[in-house]
Amino acid sequence: VEMTIEMYREPKKMVEDISALGLRHVGYAIPTEFFAPFVSGAVEVVRTMTTDEAAEDAFRWSLTLISKILVRTILEGSTIVMKAINTNQEKALVKAVSVAPRGKRATELLKISVGTQSISPLYWAIESGSLNCARAMIVDLLTIRADRDNYYYGCDNYYYGCDDLFARHPEVIHKLCLDAADLLWTLLDGLIWRSRLAFKGQRRVNYYVKHLIQDDEGRLNKALEWIAENKDPKLVSHPLVVLFSDLIWSRLAQWFFLFGRLYFLFTLIVFIVSQSILSKLNEGFEGLEEHVAIFVCRCFIYLGSMCKLVYSQSRLFIMDFQTGSFTKILQVPVPSYLMNLQEGGSLVLLIVLLLMGTQEPLFWCLENQDGDFPGNGIFTTSCPEAKSHKDIYSVLSCIAMLMYFALLTDLTIFSMRVSAYLLVCIRVLSELTLFMLAMGFLIIAFATSISTLNHSRKDFAGIDNSMLSLFQMTLTMYPTSQFADFEKEAWVLIAVALYVIIVAIFLLNLLVAQLNQAYQAVFIDMQGYARLNRASVIVGTLEQVSPRRWTRFLESLQLEERLEFNEGDIGLAGGIQVLEPSNLNPTTVDAIRRFGGSTSTAMPWPEEEGMDGDDDKFERLEKLIARATKSISSGGGKKKGAGSSSAGGTGSSGAGGSDSAGREEEGSD
Repeated sequence: VEMTIEMYREPKKMVEDISALGLRHVGYAIPTEFFAPFVSGAVEVVRTMTTDEAAEDAFRWSLTLISKILVRTILEGSTIVMKAINTNQEKALVKAVSVAPRGKRATELLKISVGTQSISPLYWAIESGSLNCARAMIVDLLTIRADRDNYYYGCDNYYYGCDDLFARHPEVIHKLCLDAADLLWTLLDGLIWRSRLAFKGQRRVNYYVKHLIQDDEGRLNKALEWIAENKDPKLVSHPLVVLFSDLIWSRLAQWFFLFGRLYFLFTLIVFIVSQSILSKLNEGFEGLEEHVAIFVCRCFIYLGSMCKLVYSQSRLFIMDFQTGSFTKILQVPVPSYLMNLQEGGSLVLLIVLLLMGTQEPLFWCLENQDGDFPGNGIFTTSCPEAKSHKDIYSVLSCIAMLMYFALLTDLTIFSMRVSAYLLVCIRVLSELTLFMLAMGFLIIAFATSISTLNHSRKDFAGIDNSMLSLFQMTLTMYPTSQFADFEKEAWVLIAVALYVIIVAIFLLNLLVAQLNQAYQAVFIDMQGYARLNRASVIVGTLEQVSPRRWTRFLESLQLEERLEFNEGDIGLAGGIQVLEPSNLNPTTVDAIRRFGGSTSTAMPWPEEEGMDGDDDKFERLEKLIARATKSISSGGGKKKGAGSSSAGGTGSSGAGGSDSAGREEEGSD
């Protein structure tokens, strides 16, 4: 009803909206015969609600116009491709697209336009769950075809649907990641061409990565970001993804990443010099040089490291707050950027540095630098006011040192092997955590139990001493000389023996088995997880790359130059050619479909020979057997009927013959 009113207010806008609505109905295969009865029924309902003939006529005219627009849109949009998609049969789609002109074959699969509105058959196939048709469409779009003129004369008119696909749907990788992840393999495989010819043990391979690296405007494509967010270790290990991600990393991203980490490494060196070297040279009796050096180093830590962490953490928090990107942990909303181990570790380091600043001995000694105590002087840290803070400061300094080294582990990304090893260690930590929880529970249980016994052993006197002794036994740090004294305390010996059997024998061996099983499960995909980590780092690093540097990188790839298929056969641009061992991916089939005959773009491609699948062959064989069985059964029935008729005829003629013979005898008499 609202649309009938809006048709009078904004007719141009409503025509576009109705056309878009009609295109959506194309995919649902709505019969157009239902529109006229619907209009009549709606008008009858309105007639019972009002006696104003003008309002009734206005409603009838508006609703009739809407129905006509919908019918026209559905009829024009109901192409044979859309009808094939509704069946979700690959064979039906291949037959439907085979009649399309070769110059518009890709358009038939990617765009149906009615007026100013359009719909994508490919996206509709994905959204409606017709994945068989969607797979067939992607395969057809990424099949390289060449007619006679183009092959022999090397013209530019190779009909390759890759350009059309990414021009129409630049976000197709993201779409497939969300709705049809299985089709990503079909898409990525279609962007690789391998020669069937090998020369000196090498085979030409063309990786068409242009549309995965850059968009139509020459900026960074988000394909790698979408693949990294998909978190599939097998997908990121696809040869095409490996090639273009390693290309971006080795030629561009690694230098920017290394430059950023060199500053962090320098900060760590300054922290080591300040906390572990200078402060221990002449502890308590430092001279002016040591005081100044420690002051400079710690000022650099607080200003150059802590302030930088404050800026980066604030920026990431504001970005997540503005976008509403929060993850709930135990019903507590946490900014999503903290789910990254590096960023979470950076926040912990920032908190520790802030606490160190509150306990900094330099600050507590500012008002008493020249007092009567050893090591006095400018920038001293030995004043009496600082003594009560040094213990806490040293503990915080130890934690900060560990955090600096932990955050430095992201340098392992330069080696896939080392990075994979580190990720495996992190992923099996869950098994170690379970062991620690079980061990802690048993230590508390046995420590409290032993404390209830009446014994005279000092190392088990009280819960705290019992827990310490049991923990030492678990780590084989308990003095062996003291085990001989247990024979005087039989019940303590029984409890300790039971604890050792459960923890040292059972739980430790169970931990080994669990670690072994977890490692085997993770080992299969550890290279993939390492590449996922590198992909995330690449995406974050490229944000720092200037447009000028990015343009120079694209020019170095020479993606606009056409690549050879085989020697002398100049093919398509937009790719990178490499040589791989001929036994790595053996193939004996030419991946390019070559056709003779007419080269007109208005002509469809000739029917391809040998394209019938095994299902079609079995289907034809079943039909042939069914026809043969039917003909045999019908033939047997006819023969049987003829035999019975013949027998009946013989009997009749026999009877007639005898009658005739009798009449002849009577006549002769």
